[in-house]
Amino acid sequence: MSMPRSTPLFTVDEYLALERKSEERHEFLDGQIYAMAGESGEHGDVSVNLVITLGSQLKGKPCRVRSKDTKVRSGPSPKARRSTSGLYSYPDVVVVCDEPEYHDAHTDVILNPKVIVEVLSPSTEAFDRGEKCKRYQTWNPTLSDYLLVSQDQPQIEHFSKQADGSWSYNRYTGLEISFVIASIGCTLKLADVYDRIVFPAE
Repeated sequence: MSMPRSTPLFTVDEYLALERKSEERHEFLDGQIYAMAGESGEHGDVSVNLVITLGSQLKGKPCRVRSKDTKVRSGPSPKARRSTSGLYSYPDVVVVCDEPEYHDAHTDVILNPKVIVEVLSPSTEAFDRGEKCKRYQTWNPTLSDYLLVSQDQPQIEHFSKQADGSWSYNRYTGLEISFVIASIGCTLKLADVYDRIVFPAE
């Protein structure tokens, strides 16, 4: 996550008004606006592979895949016009089931993600693992799965929500491995996720 765009706190409404006019993407965290860094070739390939493999398995089903240009709100509904609370982010991949629910009439901020996937990079990994993970799990009651996908090795970490509200954790490593995302009835084969990715020799 980059340094904030500026020091003064922005309200949610101010951020969204600016973002809807901007040619670049920014994330919002409790009043601060952060410019998003560009992605590597590997990051882009892995993200597209995820969209392809999930999207093909969800055809004809009530769930759909959205790509990295979809914003997700992880925080309270801004009751007051001067509210500065919450996280508004652009996950690399989002799965939404049933009809999408939106923050407002602009229909560009999702409220009901089912699965969120973040492809890790050096500049965002700490945030994806820490504060962002906590916000996703705390403020999105529809969220059942959160995946962290490495781009420098064939490894996916899977947080899955349990019936009692707790979260289980599994780590899958190796191109021969596959696992099921039970909530959406999809199987992820790491060989598919990492298609065209060449890893450095050990």
